[in-house]
Amino acid sequence: MATEERKQEILENLKNAVIEYDEDTAREWAQIALDEGLKANDAIFDGLVTGMEEVGRLFEEEEYFVPELLMCADALYAGLDILRPHVEQLDLGVRGSVVIGTVEGDVHDIGKNIVKMMFDVAGFTVYDLGRDVPLDKFVEEQLRTDSDLVCLSAMMTTTMSGMEKVIHDLKEKNPDCIIMIGGAPASQDIADKWGADGYAADASNALKDAIDMVSSLKRLKQEAEAE
Repeated sequence: MATEERKQEILENLKNAVIEYDEDTAREWAQIALDEGLKANDAIFDGLVTGMEEVGRLFEEEEYFVPELLMCADALYAGLDILRPHVEQLDLGVRGSVVIGTVEGDVHDIGKNIVKMMFDVAGFTVYDLGRDVPLDKFVEEQLRTDSDLVCLSAMMTTTMSGMEKVIHDLKEKNPDCIIMIGGAPASQDIADKWGADGYAADASNALKDAIDMVSSLKRLKQEAEAE
């Protein structure tokens, strides 16, 4: 079992492998993490995902551009391929289902995939629609699956406007459905303006907010049924 100092060294190397878009190094340190007894969840979220969050910051500050972003994502996925089979589901006391996807016209799905993985680990049932998803598809899938939550992602201001239509149509068909938005151009102000229930600045917040919202929704349903 790795010492705390060694654990931090491994996590730092995983983080840097993503930032430096080095797939071979990401694979190597992912395997070292497993060999030395680190939990796969820690290696993913405290190593690889931490690196991707830093990449997101570099992208926002225009130090990195789309080509670097995609290469960093390849390094992230290289490490994930090694670690994912060893991931343990967490028991966070809430079970729910979520429809998730990147809106029509947008092919950026790195952030969406990290959020999806956090929902998987937390024990949610995830219906992943992928990227460049036709706007009506979110509504159809929510109604088909009766999911508690719909998560919309966009990385470009030009595609983000499609979220407004999805939120409007979903609320019209199912007022109880919880809708969260995320992605670089999204904000709390936009979520409030368009009637979304939440905005997630990053994957950790997305999961935390979703759990809080689903817990509240289920409590309200139980109270309504008890009356």
